[in-house]
Amino acid sequence: MGGRAITHAPPPRARRATLMARESRLAYAMLAPTVLIVVLIVIIPVLWTIWMSLHEVRLIDLQRTNLWSFDLTLENYATVLRGRNFWPIFRTTLIYTIGGSLLAIVGGLAAALLVHEPFPGRNIFRGFLLFPYIAPVVAVAFTWRMMLNAQFGIVNQLLDQPIDFLSQRYITLPLFGQEVRWPLALTMVILFEGWRYFPFAFLFFLARLQALPEELYEAAAVDGALPSQRFLYITLPQLWGVFATLFLLRFIWTFNKFDDIYLLTGGGAGTEIITVQIYEYLTGRNNVGAAAALAVVLALFLIILVPLYVRFVAREDAS
Repeated sequence: MGGRAITHAPPPRARRATLMARESRLAYAMLAPTVLIVVLIVIIPVLWTIWMSLHEVRLIDLQRTNLWSFDLTLENYATVLRGRNFWPIFRTTLIYTIGGSLLAIVGGLAAALLVHEPFPGRNIFRGFLLFPYIAPVVAVAFTWRMMLNAQFGIVNQLLDQPIDFLSQRYITLPLFGQEVRWPLALTMVILFEGWRYFPFAFLFFLARLQALPEELYEAAAVDGALPSQRFLYITLPQLWGVFATLFLLRFIWTFNKFDDIYLLTGGGAGTEIITVQIYEYLTGRNNVGAAAALAVVLALFLIILVPLYVRFVAREDAS
């Protein structure tokens, strides 16, 4: 008489442990492609740039140079930091970054307030406001260059004296009885930066405005608050978090900008920024090591801003 084997089911704790192990393996398997992509296109290029910045290597003898040697040097960093143009270019980069970021944010806020209230054709108008951001940068930069051209630009057709806005470094302006030299070309590229990227801020501000409760404005209207008072004491305090986050994002992105200025002025007329100088070290001077060192300096400066951005994002999530 054959007996049937008796099987015992695993206890609940063992089943839970087995299920958690399977879920952990599945999670690691799903994360593996993302981690691999980040390592290949982010971490390895960054480490390779740092490694090249510690070698004296030029573009012409790149293939003959032993980049795997441990004969490291800080000479490239001394070259870029002691150069007489580094600090003026760094100051120009800060002016361009802060000016372009603030102008884009203020323009985005103005556009969001303009289309927040309903009016005929509002949706179509909203779509037109996105054009500077979605248009190819080559096309819009070429359009601006044609508009500001001293010979046949439409802007100069309206002026008595033609001005080469993108090639003239300074313009003399009367101010309080004094003549002041104003950086003309740098102002133009800052205006271009603000015009091109205000739609990005516009979308953020519009989303926040639409989330504000109408009861606050109704109560303020009942209390007799003017529109300016409602903006100052209700709308603006609700937008400070968005403003801070946008400024940090735009600062980081604008500080890294290369294509806008290079397409408009090529870095001439007092508009050279750090990214253009990196390109100049690489292609103009054929100094790969110095270009890599300056890129590392740029990255180190931006790393300082990352904790600030994370802090503001965490504060927004907590609120």
